[in-house]
Parts: sequence; C-alpha cells; structure tokens
Amino acid sequence: MLWKRKKEEGPALDFDKTGKKPVIRASICTGEQVAGFRDESGHVEELMLITGDKDLERFMRTYQVRQEEIEKIW
Repeated sequence: MLWKRKKEEGPALDFDKTGKKPVIRASICTGEQVAGFRDESGHVEELMLITGDKDLERFMRTYQVRQEEIEKIW
C-alpha cells in the first residue's frame, strides 16, 4: 500500500489542563511561536511549535481549545 490513511488525532489524554490557560508564546526577534498552557504562577508549559495555520488547528483540536481562548504573549 503506497498511501496510508491519516490518523485522526483525539484529545490528549495524558495532559491535565485544569487551572491553565492556553497561550501562544511568540518571539519578537525571530517570530517563532510555541503553543502551550500557562498556570496561575505564570509558568508556561510549551507543548507544540506553531509554524502555520495547520499547526494551530492541530493544537486546538488536540487539546480541545477554541481560537478565542488562546492568549498571545511576547
């Protein structure tokens, strides 16, 4: 078989996001963007590199967050 069917990604079961806000940390110098979750103390747990819209959609689908919930921090 030459082409494999693309796996559907479900929610990430091993990550507990209770009490955490979804954020995208962006670098002012390089423009690099990393998606993750920030807790009350301000610590950001980086989970995924965002290189384009498809990566952002995958992050939202995997961790079940909406675009409106994501805060961008510099």
